[in-house]
Amino acid sequence: MKFSTVGRHIRESVKSIGRNGWMTFASVSAVTVTLLLVGVFMVIMMNLNKVADDLENDVEIKVLIDLQADATAEETLQQQIKGMTGVESIKYSSKEHELNGLIKDFGDDLSLFKQSNPLRNVLYVKAENPQQTAKVAKKIDALDNTYEVLYGKGKIEKLFHFLNISRNVGIVLIIALLLTATFLISNTIKITITARRKEIEIMKLVGATNWFVRIPFVLEGMWLGLLGSIIPMTAVSILYAQLHKAVAPRLQGEIFQILDVMPFIFEIDLLILLMGVVIGVWGSFMSVRKFLKV
Repeated sequence: MKFSTVGRHIRESVKSIGRNGWMTFASVSAVTVTLLLVGVFMVIMMNLNKVADDLENDVEIKVLIDLQADATAEETLQQQIKGMTGVESIKYSSKEHELNGLIKDFGDDLSLFKQSNPLRNVLYVKAENPQQTAKVAKKIDALDNTYEVLYGKGKIEKLFHFLNISRNVGIVLIIALLLTATFLISNTIKITITARRKEIEIMKLVGATNWFVRIPFVLEGMWLGLLGSIIPMTAVSILYAQLHKAVAPRLQGEIFQILDVMPFIFEIDLLILLMGVVIGVWGSFMSVRKFLKV
């Protein structure tokens, strides 16, 4: 296809948007509202997924070392745990350090125990896959020189089950919303093109090829998707920036955080733009096809 022909198609698609003002407004409005809902929902679901990941990554196994274990036995235990499949990290904490932590959390009254520390040396272990925490804990519990292995048995399994269900529900809802968005936007564009079927028929009768007829409408669908993406991108960016400014400081020091504004909001804006353009092009392409048989 010649460059001049491409330029003509682009000019015609832009002129068509201006000539069909009300239909263009209706199409762009449908795209805007739909993509705004999709953008807001994606922001919510991706932040909920971030919270779920943070909660999972905070799970660790607390291994209380037997009081009879000497320094050599403790070192051997650490090496055994490090060599286990599925272990990501291991951190040693002496009983003195553990007591200091309790004093810091619960007050100086506990400092009396410094004279006779009743605590044990501890190993804090994290699994590579948080969902495998119980499995790793069970293997550690079978080793020598372990007094007790704690990981929140019973509660952790329920937490992971809830998080998995939440993720699956979120994925289903996102897919359903995207399908709904595709249906609404493509049908709105279809109505716009249906109103201009005479124009397509005339072009075919004077000898225009299918692609010569189709390309201006496909380009028009792209412009509609592009125009309809501007407001959702702007609104989602501003609203999330304000939300992050208000919420993020309050979550400082907590085990979970919301996603940083950048690059997250850039990724969301790019997804909104791509959805608008792709759905606009696809809707126009499919809608024109049925009128090409003259």
